[in-house]
Amino acid sequence: MSTLDIVRAALGRAEDTPDTSGHYGPYGGRYVPETLMAALDELSAAYDAARVDPKFQAELAEYLSEYVGRPTALTFAPRLSARVADQADVNAEQIRIYLKREDLCHTGAHKINNTIGQLILAKALGKTRIIAETGAGQHGVATATAAAFFGLECCIYMGAEDVKRQSLNVFRMKMLGAEVIPVSAGSKTLKDAMNEAIRDWVTNVRTTHYVIGSVAGPHPYPMMVRDFQRVIGVEAKKQFLKKEDGALPDYIVACVGGGSNAMGIFHPFLSEVAEGKVKLVGVEAAGYGLESGKHGAPLALGEPGVLHGSLSYVLQDQFGQIAEAHSISAGLDYPGVGPEHSFFKDEHIAVYGSVTDDEALVGFRDMAETEGILAALESSHAIAYLRKLVADKKEDLKSGEPMRILLCLSGRGDKDVQAIADHLGIELGDGLAPGVKGSGS
Repeated sequence: MSTLDIVRAALGRAEDTPDTSGHYGPYGGRYVPETLMAALDELSAAYDAARVDPKFQAELAEYLSEYVGRPTALTFAPRLSARVADQADVNAEQIRIYLKREDLCHTGAHKINNTIGQLILAKALGKTRIIAETGAGQHGVATATAAAFFGLECCIYMGAEDVKRQSLNVFRMKMLGAEVIPVSAGSKTLKDAMNEAIRDWVTNVRTTHYVIGSVAGPHPYPMMVRDFQRVIGVEAKKQFLKKEDGALPDYIVACVGGGSNAMGIFHPFLSEVAEGKVKLVGVEAAGYGLESGKHGAPLALGEPGVLHGSLSYVLQDQFGQIAEAHSISAGLDYPGVGPEHSFFKDEHIAVYGSVTDDEALVGFRDMAETEGILAALESSHAIAYLRKLVADKKEDLKSGEPMRILLCLSGRGDKDVQAIADHLGIELGDGLAPGVKGSGS
């Protein structure tokens, strides 16, 4: 299957679209100022035409292949599999973990799959200025990269707290020619950056395209971002079937903040999910613990509400005000989630667990020590959940068949080294200071 065939498969869906108002069951829709409705209608029409346009498909496929570096590898992780088996007290031969390596994309994460697609659309619409929000900085870097590649002006909004803990990505964005605007309102994180980006868009809607980085926001963004990320799952399914002699993964695991990498890898397996052959597992940020109130787990403890233009599960107080989220991972430090994930939860299409900051650090160490990969802290939440998943499903292993797990490694962890060092109280200049090496326990 060529990259063009993969793109056509990713964009060429029909029966699984949201309804005409952009709803997935009760979730989704458009809750935005009237000044944005025309721009959203324009974007919807452009995307509906583009996804079935052979010229658009060919252009996107060429950039994904020649610039982004697709297809990304599907890597069997034997030593991680053995460690997870040991942690869960099962035989090592019973666990087979595969990594979908989005960390190998240009810029180091899956985000660029979406930014390339959206900027092709923006150029076709005659937009000359690009804006985006970012938390962990990977979406900001991907947007700045695509803007530089296409020769467009770029402005990135980022919470002041995230600017501090993701200083490397801030510098990368600036080197790529983007203006980075720190946002000091509210919690100074992703939610507040998105608020400011929307205000900018309202003011400059005629010349500006807003590149939303996740499966959140008003319709058509959740659908459009999902489709641009479905390339992950389309590739992974083909690769997995080949590597496992026609066998499907038993479980597909991915971290969930807004939820774009998870939706991208989940969606191409929905028919197999419906047949009971594959199970989907999303992993949210439990922060200091769900009981602490300092977490980023709206699917676990949120209620339906409106945030950033759509209805979904959100963290809110008793008066309906949006509550602050917390995660060691800037990309999961968000009080909402994509509307389709909300629908998946209610309809039991996927199940959602959570992992604390400390558990995520153990996941980070596990991947580094066993496979020589520094995973993003976002992905480290999914890695850390593997031991829980295997321990909970021990009974499933009595059949003698190995448990096959497909994990979306959504990005690499270079950006998180400073945040991890700060969390552990280590000066980077100390090098291998005592306590840096994890025990794997």
